[in-house]
Amino acid sequence: MRQIVLDTETTGLDWRNGDRVIEIGCVELLNRGLTGRHFHVYINPQRAIDAEAVAVHGITEDFLADKPKFADVALGFEDFVRDAELVIHNASFDVGFLDHELALLGRARLADLCAGVIDTLKLAKEQNPGKKASLDALCDRYEIDNAHRELHGALLDAELLAEVYLAMTRGQESLMIGLEDDSVPRELDAGGLPVLRAALKVLRPTENELEAHASVLGDIAKANKGLCLWLPPAEEPAPAS
Repeated sequence: MRQIVLDTETTGLDWRNGDRVIEIGCVELLNRGLTGRHFHVYINPQRAIDAEAVAVHGITEDFLADKPKFADVALGFEDFVRDAELVIHNASFDVGFLDHELALLGRARLADLCAGVIDTLKLAKEQNPGKKASLDALCDRYEIDNAHRELHGALLDAELLAEVYLAMTRGQESLMIGLEDDSVPRELDAGGLPVLRAALKVLRPTENELEAHASVLGDIAKANKGLCLWLPPAEEPAPAS
């Protein structure tokens, strides 16, 4: 199972008003493990950046002046996320911006490129209704160190979100540990060796015990006017003569 945890930074809050993507950060998960592979680019949006946005991510127009345009990085981005399931916090925001960027180039939308999208904001609200669901709040809840996060950054936020997502979805898989797994704590003897225990014996009733059991059930049924919780009515034994 290949998943891509993704985050973006933008010039503003709404692509419908002409805002553009200025940073993309992605990290790869394979079978719920970080692979170390990532995709990270800064992008020249060819437009001004809202002051409010700069206050959030600290990315300025001067810094982006010599960076590539989205058209220059689109193919590399598509190759990295293709056929993977995306994991995004507040997915409608990032997907809206990226779909807009792709549409400007006449390229396919993320829905056609990827296997699906998991919105961790929606997931967090479902798991803990009424509680804060920001990335910082989730880092606190799952004890993930984000002290180095002074400003938003796409790659840093994607890395933090990957840890949050794994913690949020760990669920019962932590209980499905194989008995032969060396990570399972085992009882050790004084010499530090595993304690070997004899196999449990399965004791089966004898014919006499079965007859005695049936007799007791018959007495119960007789005392309760034919009703016995341990016997269907059709199988109640006949009263002893």
